[in-house]
Amino acid sequence: MNEKPEQPKKPKKEKIPRQKMAEQDPRARIQNFDEVPYGFTEDQAKLEASRCLQCKKSKCRDGCPVDIDIPAFLKLIQEGEFIGAARKIKEQNALPAICGRVCPQEEQCEKLCLVGKKDQPVSIGYLERFAADFERNSGKIFLPAKRPPTGKRVAVVGSGPAGLTVAGELIKLGHQVTIFEALHKTGGVLVYGIPEFRLPKAVVQAEVDYLKAQGVEIQTSAVVGQSVTVDELLRDGFDAVFIGTGAGLPMFMNVPGENLNGVYSANEYLTRSNLMKAYLFPQYDTPIIKGKRVAVIGGGNVAMDSARTALRLGADKSMIIYRRSRVEMPARVDEVEHAEEEGVEFHLLTLPLEIKGDERGYVKSMICQKMELGEPDQSGRRRPVPIKGSEYEIAVDTVVVAIGNNPNPLVPKTTPDIQLHKWGGIVADEETGKTSKDAVYAGGDIVTGAATVILAMGAGKKAARAIHKQLTGEDLTPPQPSGGKDNAEE
Repeated sequence: MNEKPEQPKKPKKEKIPRQKMAEQDPRARIQNFDEVPYGFTEDQAKLEASRCLQCKKSKCRDGCPVDIDIPAFLKLIQEGEFIGAARKIKEQNALPAICGRVCPQEEQCEKLCLVGKKDQPVSIGYLERFAADFERNSGKIFLPAKRPPTGKRVAVVGSGPAGLTVAGELIKLGHQVTIFEALHKTGGVLVYGIPEFRLPKAVVQAEVDYLKAQGVEIQTSAVVGQSVTVDELLRDGFDAVFIGTGAGLPMFMNVPGENLNGVYSANEYLTRSNLMKAYLFPQYDTPIIKGKRVAVIGGGNVAMDSARTALRLGADKSMIIYRRSRVEMPARVDEVEHAEEEGVEFHLLTLPLEIKGDERGYVKSMICQKMELGEPDQSGRRRPVPIKGSEYEIAVDTVVVAIGNNPNPLVPKTTPDIQLHKWGGIVADEETGKTSKDAVYAGGDIVTGAATVILAMGAGKKAARAIHKQLTGEDLTPPQPSGGKDNAEE
């Protein structure tokens, strides 16, 4: 009996590891405010993009709040068509250089990446940043085609991620768009809240300039709710108003000593450093207490930004005080790791009880209590429970409170016929952004409370489609995807 000759085995395809971006050395970067990661090289970008399976039904896209065609732009990067990749992203997202830096891709598109089932997911966020940066640095900025003018005018209140997205979508549809920004710089939380080392101001400005080049008008130092109201905007000829004023009202702990000198909300602390350029001393002599022992209360990205800023402002010791464990920390893993690398101390399962001051009214210490984790609360995280008799004192001279924000109250207070949540945010339809007031829409943190940049942008896209439908009757809502199994899963 003749035996069949043994067939040669096909060589296994060499596994490509997830590419790592080069970064500033931690010892060097705490001496400056320059961006920490350097970004991918061209070769790294092509290699990382080649890890994409090009799934027929891309689950990663399902996880993107602004519906970027992720496999398509990754394929273009793999082929070396970097500017084409940037343009593909911009079909759905006008702010890719921002999203590529600050959006939590690990909880959205990358979380659904099929490569991540057996390996680390494709670095979608890093590749989005690469494509956007490549286009910007090349100077070959492509402006999308605009529809003929509709004759309709839309006012956008606030120039944060939600407002910028609404403006970018509506200007392409032929509407005349004016952004009203209360501060002297455009960008909202992107410029006052996120430090230079995580999101350079030049990157934000380039994205704003891209919108201006398309025809978006921007009025800064225009405080809607004070210099003009929403009702007055509608009477002055605007056909619709979008409210994207964010969550800029800081929350405090209501513990003794919070009124002492040296206690900041994270909003004020970061605004003084970021927008008022305290980090550029002595060119800008912005008043800010440059504490030597800084305690930051909270465990989110804002807390990490504050603690890392303190080091760069000259603190000898910067501490995170957080009442839960590291597992429950809402900050991105990258941000926690960067803080640890830079020397930030983590006092976990620790609750501040009191801030103590000296005879001049300045912070000198903080009384804390150790905690243990009990049963889960409404957030799904285990509730911290105080341990009796575990109080202790920490020497500090600056305290930054970063425990969250409430919606900015100015516009809601001056728009009496708009429905509000019990916590002061605007009630708006989740799919359209429509409020209880005719021709007025809202989205982002003013509706949801403090959330992420990309979720605010997603809300802005939905509101733009709804505003366009109200003004023209045309429905641009994308069809719901049909069911079906992806071949890559089988």
